Amino acid sequence: MYSLSFLGEMVMIFAQVISLIITVYIYIVVARAIISWVNPDPYNPIVRFLHNATDPVLYRIRRVLPLQFGGFDFSPILLLVGLYFVQRVVWLVLQRLAMSL
Repeated sequence: MYSLSFLGEMVMIFAQVISLIITVYIYIVVARAIISWVNPDPYNPIVRFLHNATDPVLYRIRRVLPLQFGGFDFSPILLLVGLYFVQRVVWLVLQRLAMSL
């Protein structure tokens, strides 16, 4: 195992924090998709939080790529794939940066 400098360790910590934030957002998107299968109370604070946290991103995806087929909205799936991709790329880039310091 390589010995990292202090700055390299800080970059690795930053990479882990970014990865954790993306993971939490992935769970929020999954929860939003699950509650869309039922008729949730729109005044419930949890439902309102999930909608407020995901609607801006999902709206942009729907505007660019209308992914609704047969009453099913596939934009959350595209968002999840994009989040996994971004998470992996950011992790690898920051890990290589940390190793080079």
